Formats: sequence, structure tokens, C-alpha cells
Amino acid sequence: MRRRFSKGAITIVVIVVLLAVGITVGVFTLINRVTPLKDLGEGCKITTPEGTLDLDIEQAKVAAVIAAVAARRKLPERAVVIAYATAIQESKLENLTHGDRDSVGAFQQRPSQGWGTPKQLVDPVYASGKFFAALEKVKNYQKLPLHEAAQLVQRSADGSAYAQHEGDGKILAAAFTGRVPKAVQCWFPTPTGKTPQPATEKAERRLARALGPDSTLTVSSRRRGWLVAGWSVAHAKEFGLSRVRYDGQSWTPATGEEGWKADTRASAKRVDIS
Repeated sequence: MRRRFSKGAITIVVIVVLLAVGITVGVFTLINRVTPLKDLGEGCKITTPEGTLDLDIEQAKVAAVIAAVAARRKLPERAVVIAYATAIQESKLENLTHGDRDSVGAFQQRPSQGWGTPKQLVDPVYASGKFFAALEKVKNYQKLPLHEAAQLVQRSADGSAYAQHEGDGKILAAAFTGRVPKAVQCWFPTPTGKTPQPATEKAERRLARALGPDSTLTVSSRRRGWLVAGWSVAHAKEFGLSRVRYDGQSWTPATGEEGWKADTRASAKRVDIS
């Protein structure tokens, strides 16, 4: 004997199923919004006494450039913290080609407000330089609360929002300025088959553009050495680098997630990339 269900019962079942599907989709969307799903095959981890942060490689490249430009301008670490907190709030530390109205770049600077052309502002070296030039004009910016200093540069709708990223800014600054050794580690799959030649000369030219025309891989201090090493690791995928050596330590993309390894061939006077 076949059992028949009333229309009311069927309607209830349909509603329950639709609710379950909706809740599942909503939870997945929320999780993905709070913690974007990343390719598990590549990424970066920043580890300092201040804490740990996960970045994707493109974010790490932007962070490395900001620190290099600050070093070129001989700015204190506080300036770098302010820059990072600003860029995290404005773009999640990404070099965006779009934004609110005509805003572009990591700092979401607007061509219509005199920051530069769209092409210039999606160049992290140029954008960082413009940010720091404006910050240096803020009187006593090192002593101001971070959100006040950032807001005097950005003139955004809600300047208080920058304050929430100060902790992350301190982690990034400690790592990418080179103050904390071995703090930057990235990993990505190495090419299969014939390995292309690494673009080491191109990498050096790009580094010199951010850090200064007199910059070389031969370093004058340990802090500068770890800044250069961190920049090299962050840009390794772009330039096809398979190893970075410095200060008794060595990094490779295949083992990058495990951190730097002891290497007696690594000099304390020069960052070697290959």
C-alpha cells in the first residue's frame, strides 16, 4: 500500500530543505569573506615576536616594496607601521586597479586629488613614495595616534578605521624592515621540466628602484641585509628565484613554509640570490 503525503507536509519538507541550503550557502560565504580561501600550494607567513600573519604572495610583494621605499627615505619604523595600517584598510595590501570613484593602488590614492596618474599610482614604488612624502609633512606624526596620522595623509571618510590595523602593521614592519631576522617566508610550486634561468639581474634592478640607485646585494648592516632578503623572498616567484642566502641562513620555495634553514655558505655581508 502506497503512503500518500498531504500537500501541507510536502510544503513543510520543501521549506526545510530550502532553509538548510540557504544556511549552508550563507555560512560558506561568511567564512570565505572573513578568511578568503587561498591556494594551499603557495603563500607567505610573516613571523615576529609581535605575532604571525598570513599573506598571499602579491600582498607580500607590496609589503616588501613599502619597507624598501621607507628605507630609501631613511624613515623610522613608525612611518612603516602607519603605511601598512593604511594600505591594509584601503586595499587589504593589494595593488588594485580600481576602487571608490577613481581610487587605485595599494593606498587607494585618487588621480583627481593630485596624487598622480592612474598608471603611476598602480606602481607600488611610486605610490609608497607619495604616501611617505605626505606623511613627512604631518607635524609630529610619530607621536600622533596612528589613525590621526594616517587620516591627515588620506583624508578618508572614516579615519578611525585605520586604528584597527596597527597591530598587523607592527608585525609587518618588524619583518620587512629587517629588524627581525628570518621573519619572511614564502612558498610556491617549483616549475616542472626544464628550469628557466632566474632573472637575477632584473630582480636587482627592481630592488634598486625601490631601495635606491646605489643599492646592491652587498649590504652595510644586518638589518638592511634582512630587508633585502625579505624583499627577495617576496619577489622570488616573479623572478624565478630558487634560493636566497644570507647571514648563515638559506631559503628555497619548496621548503619555504618550513622557514629558513642553516647554511654555512650564506654570507653576512651579501644577500645571494639564484
